Amino acid sequence: MTNTAAASMRASLAAVALLGCFTAPVLAGDFTGAGATFPAPVYGAWGSDYKAATGSALNYQAIGSGGGQTQILNRTVDFGASDAPMDPAKLEKGNLLQFPTVVGSVVVIVNLDGVKADELKLSGPVVADMYLGKITKWNDPVIAKMNPGVTLPDLAILPVYRSDGSGTTYVFTTYLSSVSADWKGKVGAATSVKWEAGNGAKGNDGVAGSVKNAKGAVGYVEYVYASANSLTTTQLQNKAGKFVKPTVPAFQAAAASADWASVKNFDASMIDTAGETAWPIVSATFILLPKDPKEPANSLEVMKFFDWAYAKGDEAAEKLHYIALPAAVKDRVRAAWASEIKDASGAPIWKK
Repeated sequence: MTNTAAASMRASLAAVALLGCFTAPVLAGDFTGAGATFPAPVYGAWGSDYKAATGSALNYQAIGSGGGQTQILNRTVDFGASDAPMDPAKLEKGNLLQFPTVVGSVVVIVNLDGVKADELKLSGPVVADMYLGKITKWNDPVIAKMNPGVTLPDLAILPVYRSDGSGTTYVFTTYLSSVSADWKGKVGAATSVKWEAGNGAKGNDGVAGSVKNAKGAVGYVEYVYASANSLTTTQLQNKAGKFVKPTVPAFQAAAASADWASVKNFDASMIDTAGETAWPIVSATFILLPKDPKEPANSLEVMKFFDWAYAKGDEAAEKLHYIALPAAVKDRVRAAWASEIKDASGAPIWKK
């Protein structure tokens, strides 16, 4: 990573930290959102650039996907943000439009002396067994067999998971459910699950910090948090049986296989896709916007912001290791705004 990219990530994370704990007065043209920590760095970067360009300010609180879903259902913010796609029945009951903003990746991080970044090889079933409490030592024969030449310590494995309702957890547990029948049967996939082993931490930043501070720890975070905190990421075995490193080309290979045209609510899966170079834990992150907003002007500001981000925010997103949406998907989102977001009279709010 370049020094410029690292500095950009640190600045975005700092901005998100401030947004998460400080709520400024909302002025004319300003708008509010809350939810996922997974995309918070890029929303922080976009928010800063957008304010400089337009004067309108985004007030975004990174409280987790579960909190974002709850707040938008309660209409206490202008938009919610969630990495987990909302249940279609809840979307309908809440009269919400769901649309994607960027594609990101979840990576596995470890804290092991003498093990370099992307040196350790793991498979999905092995990671699942760590979180199930079935594999408890780093020098377990199953891990050692995957890693000839790597010195593995006789050290307890300390799994770290999200303690809050989390879209990152949804993405991670969806992956584990796809590769481990045992995990699927005992735990399953959700924004919040009953963990069999380990300790919880709040937010992507909380998991990153907990792993960084505990020898033998293993965790899962959005890639930007691993990069910004200089954490040790691992390789993962993909569906083709190849061990791949967490790189932008590997994320792009997974995103390229998404079938956006045939899904409802823009819920295209990129988990454990085919392809020899594809990273196995990739997902879009979503915005939840009322179709019948009580403050139409605020909803218009939300759409103007994401329209600007679609047009001018790809470079900032890619510096933070997110994958930009295809142009055709962005156009489909704009069409959905025009057809589904309406004021009290039934007139469309978005008219571009």
